[in-house]
Amino acid sequence: MNSKSNSSVPTDSEVILGILNNSEVVLKRLYVAYFPMVLQLIINNNGSSDDAKDIYQEAIIVLYNKVKSGDFELSSKLKTYLYSVSRRLWLKRLAQLNRYSGDIKDFEEHSPADEDEAEKHTDRDIQFGRMENALKLLGEPCKTIMEDFYIHNRSMQDICERFGYTNADNAKTQKYKCLQRLKKLFFQQGN
Repeated sequence: MNSKSNSSVPTDSEVILGILNNSEVVLKRLYVAYFPMVLQLIINNNGSSDDAKDIYQEAIIVLYNKVKSGDFELSSKLKTYLYSVSRRLWLKRLAQLNRYSGDIKDFEEHSPADEDEAEKHTDRDIQFGRMENALKLLGEPCKTIMEDFYIHNRSMQDICERFGYTNADNAKTQKYKCLQRLKKLFFQQGN
């Protein structure tokens, strides 16, 4: 009766154990499970499906980082935590793009406590505490693009000019490719 279907939503404890045990199967199921929720959040708030993929990957890296660091306590449902982190990351991105013009449309699911929890950890986690090795392996120009965007908060326009891309969309495409490679390197690292 215990189905191991890749499309089934993993339980919160399965996800945490899966991350601790470097289980690719669990991570793939996690990617599928809550992406529609984040997609809806981003689409409803001036974003595209590419933005949603970007943000969701970053939220999962934040979660992965947190669980691996050993001080992760789940004070809400994992779904709520990922929603809050994604929301925080998107607000930050909108602020950088000057597209944030008021209150973000909200699902009813998350509480102010989840929000505080996410806010407290997100900025610190997004500095890629445990990502240094992956960044070193990433090589250029990806390493600098990732550091410029996530650590130094440079805009895509700045990055575009710095690396000589013809427009910000090209720089964004490169950043997305870099994020994919970084994710691969990060998840490959055994503990």
